[in-house]
Amino acid sequence: MRPTKSKQLHYKFDDKHVTYMRNATKSMYNVAEGAVRAGKTVDNVLAFALLVETSKDKYHLASGSTVGNAKLNIGSCNGLGLENIFRGRCRWGKHLSNEALFVKTAVGERIIIFSGGGKADSFKSIRGNSYSYWIATEIDQHHKTFIEEARFRQLMASDIKLFWDLNPRNPRHWIYTDYIDRWKEQAETEGLVGGYNYAHFTIFDNASLTEERKKQIISGYPKGTLSYRRGIMGERAIAEGLIYSQFANNTDKHYISYEEAKELRYQYLNIGVDIGGNKSKHTFVLTGINYNKGKARLVTLKSKKLETNLDPDQLAMEYVKFAKECLKDFKEIDRTYFENAEQVLKRGFKAKSEQEELYISIVNCIKKEINERISATNILIAQNRFYYTEEAEEVKEALCEATWCPKSAEKGLDVRLDDGTTDIDTLDAFEYSFERYINTLIR
Repeated sequence: MRPTKSKQLHYKFDDKHVTYMRNATKSMYNVAEGAVRAGKTVDNVLAFALLVETSKDKYHLASGSTVGNAKLNIGSCNGLGLENIFRGRCRWGKHLSNEALFVKTAVGERIIIFSGGGKADSFKSIRGNSYSYWIATEIDQHHKTFIEEARFRQLMASDIKLFWDLNPRNPRHWIYTDYIDRWKEQAETEGLVGGYNYAHFTIFDNASLTEERKKQIISGYPKGTLSYRRGIMGERAIAEGLIYSQFANNTDKHYISYEEAKELRYQYLNIGVDIGGNKSKHTFVLTGINYNKGKARLVTLKSKKLETNLDPDQLAMEYVKFAKECLKDFKEIDRTYFENAEQVLKRGFKAKSEQEELYISIVNCIKKEINERISATNILIAQNRFYYTEEAEEVKEALCEATWCPKSAEKGLDVRLDDGTTDIDTLDAFEYSFERYINTLIR
């Protein structure tokens, strides 16, 4: 094989990371857990790549919650991923119907299958092959059936190793009880065949990050909150109490008058619509994305709650009235994001809008995972990039009372309380209005 120029990876490793990677080349079970940007995935990628170079087996597996997530975090990994490590001797392609990275090594071609493991039927995509080494990012976001299938598919390989990373979850989460903690207990008592290599990292263990960059990342996580304990300190923590405690403890800090808000320039202005059920209310929320010194800010401008005893025509008319009030103050509204489970009502809203000469595009919301929406909101609050006006009092109150569900926490799950005691409807409408722009807001 013609020698290729190697590209130096400009990355620093402290002793904890070096020890973990050295142990990873010798152990069957490798788990890196801890804070965001702690360097967990990089460790696993480098150890995995080193072993693939001399593996006797042709097929290996790389997985994330989705194929895209796997390619981004393992394939690319901010320039430190497999495609860079094997630069000049690898290519992306298809193996059967799967995304794959084909790698030339001194012992022959090796094929790394990339797969998403987040759905109940994801396991079907990895059938048909046996895999020697398996690297998985955010293993806690994989479905149980995928994990079971992947482990089964490793049984026929001549050498078996897995490399998992994850951010901490509820300590009762099944990823701990069924796998990680069980392996630890086995390793400490009767011994675990193949060896167990576990390491815990915080953001402060990443020697490659500058102090300025660490401060920047930490600023997005309100101290004392669930996201701070898990994301920065790398703690396994139970979701309990107020979700937006930093906001609830100092709402005045995030207030802007409606008159002042009307004078701002917005890149996007959108309405979110949530349709209430038997025990909830219909809600409309207007938000705007404004830029200040190059940083995106989310401003909640106006909200309205309605009783559910309205017929569809009355409800559509109330939406028209709300939208026209918004247009009067802000001249142009980009879109209305509508609860996508209510398509009949959506058509009624469109018909009434045309009848009343209201021309705002009404489209389905995308319904990102609730915890992704929560995380984005908390980041904006922590970085003082979230504001509300007196015309959006319902949103303020909904944020102040939003709570984690204690019964779900007992089962190891992070679930927002939805038992009628808090205003979930307003939160949903609020989130629908900006969820398409989360990546823009928190980048």
